[in-house]
Amino acid sequence: MTVALLVCPAAGLGAAGRVAGTVASRLRAACGDVQLLVASDAEGTIRLAHKAVRDGAEVLAVLGGDGAAHAGVQACAGTDTALAVIPAGTGNDFARALDLSLDGVVEALRAGCRRAIDLGRVQQGAWFGTVLCAGFDSAVNERVNRMRWPRGPRRYDLAIVMELAQLRSRPLTVRTPGGEVELEATLIAIGNTRFYGGGVPICPDADPGDGLLDVTIAGRAGRAELMRILPKLRTGRHVDHPVVTTLRASSVAIAGNDWIGYADGERQRELPLTVECVPRALSVVA
Repeated sequence: MTVALLVCPAAGLGAAGRVAGTVASRLRAACGDVQLLVASDAEGTIRLAHKAVRDGAEVLAVLGGDGAAHAGVQACAGTDTALAVIPAGTGNDFARALDLSLDGVVEALRAGCRRAIDLGRVQQGAWFGTVLCAGFDSAVNERVNRMRWPRGPRRYDLAIVMELAQLRSRPLTVRTPGGEVELEATLIAIGNTRFYGGGVPICPDADPGDGLLDVTIAGRAGRAELMRILPKLRTGRHVDHPVVTTLRASSVAIAGNDWIGYADGERQRELPLTVECVPRALSVVA
């Protein structure tokens, strides 16, 4: 079996780099020769992921966080190369949704186990394995990307507080094969899998094997109302709140304002955006 191990040393504030040697040894014990690829930055991660697939790797194993997993998805989607994700980042939402771990990947490699899953795809844009979001959440991401302090998860906490101070709802149009919804909204999340933001089940019933995307929309909500909803996010009970609307569809078009879409935590572009579910688009070592 031809396996390429792509390491993103900076992931998880350096956690991936610290465990890379151990991971490589475990993989070699499971499947023999492993080609080690080390990326120095996000662009290098994407470039090396695509090169491994072009060079004929049967398995691309990615050691890192959701950014690294996103790069692996772009390279492996629609190809014969299976993706193995070994979580070593701060969020690890893709690995969490599919219950992926180093032990599980090693066992699956030995047994030759694969699982075909659906992916989301932005029209004329990227594949995504977890969630595409726009609105309050994408505004938080935009702010985090501009901040240089503090490091780690505290940066997100501070960005959330700062964005709450400027919160306002915006017109949003959501079109699916089943119809169209127009409303004032504060955020929308379109999930292939359940989690984003480091374990928040924003689309708690999303299943990457049902051929559909789950949609969660928070309607008009002031700061006080949103603060009452936020504690429910970790349990998935936010979908029961009266201002929250949920949908399920094979494709979703969103428009009505200039929110920025983020998929797998990676910046896409301003609305309007159209996304679709592509069934069984990715083979995962699991």
